[in-house]
Amino acid sequence: MLFGRDKQTMPDPADALPGRDEPVAIQPAHLILGTPLDGPVPDGHEIAMFGLGCFWGAERFYWQLEGVHTTAVGYAGGYTPNPLYEEVCSGRTGHNEVVRVVFDPTVVSYAELLKIFWEVHDPTQFMRQGNDIGTQYRSEIYVYSDHQRATAKASLDHYQEKLSGSGFGDIATTIVDAPDFYFAEEYHQQYLHRNPMGYCNHGLCQVRFD
Repeated sequence: MLFGRDKQTMPDPADALPGRDEPVAIQPAHLILGTPLDGPVPDGHEIAMFGLGCFWGAERFYWQLEGVHTTAVGYAGGYTPNPLYEEVCSGRTGHNEVVRVVFDPTVVSYAELLKIFWEVHDPTQFMRQGNDIGTQYRSEIYVYSDHQRATAKASLDHYQEKLSGSGFGDIATTIVDAPDFYFAEEYHQQYLHRNPMGYCNHGLCQVRFD
């Protein structure tokens, strides 16, 4: 049954959709940066991954940053291997829509990536962003190292102080170890480059935190 369930409730792993063994097909290179989407991480570079609502708009903020080697959108944090978009939308995979960022920390810091994360979505909402509601829209930071975890926690505390001082509620974002990442289908990659007038529910927050 794909419909009639609460899409803001994580499915039981035993009831998750089975998925498939083969990953989905994607284009070899980033449409703007020209770098491999699924290539080896260059020496000295790191990976960051964020869930902040619909991944179409979220990815665009990151590919525009100097020091970002490549970006890709995909699914993470669920139970179904190599899921398809329609399966994720059903709420029966447990996956989140995420942006994966490969970056050079000598050019752009992890803290700067976090600044984008906090300021282009509403971190006080967990499994929704505006009218987008469901487990796939949860606000999460996926960390790859102790350094990233400590930086993310300090950043969360900083932004909570700023939000509280401006009359906003508690941050609902969770910080978790990075799970497996599954690439989304090719038509999702750099979606707003393919569709310049396409749907995007991200925007800079009215409250600035500089």
